[in-house]
Amino acid sequence: MPTAKKTLTFLLSFVTSLGAFVVLCVVLATQQWIRSTIAISDSSSNGSVIITYGLLRGKSIQELNHGLAEPDKNFEVLGTLTNSSPKTLHSVVIVFLALGLFSSLLSAGFTFYNSVSNPYQTFLGPMGVYTWSGLSASFTFITMVLFVGNTQSNRLSEELAQRLYPLYPAATQQGTSHTYGYSFWLTLLVILLNVVTAVIIIFYQKARYQRKQEQRKPMESAPRDGILF
Repeated sequence: MPTAKKTLTFLLSFVTSLGAFVVLCVVLATQQWIRSTIAISDSSSNGSVIITYGLLRGKSIQELNHGLAEPDKNFEVLGTLTNSSPKTLHSVVIVFLALGLFSSLLSAGFTFYNSVSNPYQTFLGPMGVYTWSGLSASFTFITMVLFVGNTQSNRLSEELAQRLYPLYPAATQQGTSHTYGYSFWLTLLVILLNVVTAVIIIFYQKARYQRKQEQRKPMESAPRDGILF
């Protein structure tokens, strides 16, 4: 059975790794990843299209200075996009976030297992926690980078606007501004929680090593005759 100190340490790491898993679930389910305002202008209308969306779903509204605005639209991101580079990259973003979600779940499982037992296999111990926490943080960071690249370079929001409003082709778009929402920034919290999970175990391992070294010193400094006796 593990010591009380080890149990408390790994339970604390379990809380942080489980927190990363819960936050990733929120990030995946919410629509506040980005808010894009696309200015449009043609002979019949003038104004903007505002698209707010996450990885799975979103909402679009029109704000026109003149002309007849269409009703607000709720949409599925992948279902709206055609077979294009933005759709492919967005699918990759979802895959990486799912991998981060799975890694966080495994990290939580490993930390809880270590809080109630002393595993014989090395990978089931702290090494496994480091591995899954590191992978979760890495996958989450890659998700952030790819999403930003898709919106900025691949013009994901503009592509969605063209599919949602076929009457406004790319030639009518006069510029786009992006504001990243709380769902996007929560991914930084996921990375932080995974780092904290690993740091807690590192400090525990370091303290455990120092304690073992201190226990060996009296034996090393004791007279050889005393040891034989």
